[in-house]
Amino acid sequence: MILVDHEIRALCEAGMVSPFDPDLINPASLDVRLGPNIMIETPNSPSLQKRSIADYCEESPYLIDPSEWFLGETLELFNIPRSLAAKFVLKSSRAREGINHLYAGFADPRFHNSVLTLEIVNVRRFHPVPIWPGMLIGQLIFWRLSDEPERDYSVTGRYNDCLTVTASKDAGKS
Repeated sequence: MILVDHEIRALCEAGMVSPFDPDLINPASLDVRLGPNIMIETPNSPSLQKRSIADYCEESPYLIDPSEWFLGETLELFNIPRSLAAKFVLKSSRAREGINHLYAGFADPRFHNSVLTLEIVNVRRFHPVPIWPGMLIGQLIFWRLSDEPERDYSVTGRYNDCLTVTASKDAGKS
């Protein structure tokens, strides 16, 4: 069952999300903001390069070129309880601006002490799209599970305790 505003608020106040801003609560989701770090491709390196966008703002944004793909991070750090799962979805305003998220935004039970890494692309053909830290980028929808899993993400996952944007841990493996 999808959680509603007062359930999300209670969980956030109990430490599920940090920093927590009650103004980000929607009727059945929680808005999340873009964090200060991204990872981008460069022509001279096969690995992604971390770049800070902390000095950019809405009035003077970082520009993502047409067809440019990057990894971003949420400003918020998450501690998903064993009884819940969460799904990231892009804010419709961002999609209408030409930003697309590549659908890898699922948080299993006990995804903890981590930001979400977001896989984002500018799908516009001719114009860059602006980004800046703190902008509303998406929202999380939370589901209460029918039961707690036998093995949660603290046992099966590899992206816990990621305090910043994180590249694939499978990179270079065949």
